[in-house]
Amino acid sequence: MLHHALREVLGKHVEQKGSLVNDENLRFDFSHFAKVTDEELALIEQKVNDKIKAGIHLDEKRTVPITVAQEMGAMALFGEKYGDFVRMIKFGDSVELCGGCHVKSTSEIGLFKLVSEGSVAAGIRRIEAITSERAEQYYKERAEQFEKVSALLNKPADVAAAVEDLLKQKNALTKEIEKLQRGQLVGIKDELKKKIQDLGGVSYVSAILELDGGLIKDLCFQLKGEVDNLVVVVGGKSDGKATISIAISEELAKSKNWHAGNLVRESAKLIGGGGGGQPFFATAGGKDAGGLQKAIDFVKGELTK
Repeated sequence: MLHHALREVLGKHVEQKGSLVNDENLRFDFSHFAKVTDEELALIEQKVNDKIKAGIHLDEKRTVPITVAQEMGAMALFGEKYGDFVRMIKFGDSVELCGGCHVKSTSEIGLFKLVSEGSVAAGIRRIEAITSERAEQYYKERAEQFEKVSALLNKPADVAAAVEDLLKQKNALTKEIEKLQRGQLVGIKDELKKKIQDLGGVSYVSAILELDGGLIKDLCFQLKGEVDNLVVVVGGKSDGKATISIAISEELAKSKNWHAGNLVRESAKLIGGGGGGQPFFATAGGKDAGGLQKAIDFVKGELTK
């Protein structure tokens, strides 16, 4: 039935290329040239469930001449070889040549639920589905999750609309926070400028800040654009994670043969992470914020060798 539904929805080019079937799960590989859309998947699922609800009885014919079976529209499966006489399986309009086991009626399947669709090879897609009690359990679990979400939202009349409204509020607050943080960058940048040290003709500054990686990158590039011969090393703390960012003026990177990517890769080991980048800017992430100062000291030590 699934093969038949796929051909009805996607086109007659669809051919079965492999399958795995048991009493609760199935995997079905088929030829198709593009990702199956959500709308197409919904229609395929509906067609299969309609056949299940219809309670179509198995029509099995053995030792049918293959020419007769083909005239009746039987589908030969993914390149299998057949003799002069075949076993033909028919459920309504779905007619195939198959030697496997089958239910006596489609109603025995109970319920069919598609759970995934994806590519397994060029021109070959795979659908995975669940049936029977496992499909019923799937819907039961989803219903329980829905009730929990509804309760958290104080049981609104339209749960989807309430979630959408909550996401809009979250995005608005996130943008407001980012706006405030970017405003703070001006003050942070001015403070760092006051702390710039001279390392043998090289302007150097470092800090540990409670900012995310994106804001730190903006800060580094702003400083690098305003101060000549500059090396900036910033350790960041955000959401329980640590980052280390290094910016080097292009002239210094060339004349000193310094590479921010190499420096950050080694220093990241001290915060339990990794990273890399270009000669003039690189960043790394890690899980140990307690190692940020050691990482910064390591970079400074490398610059003063």
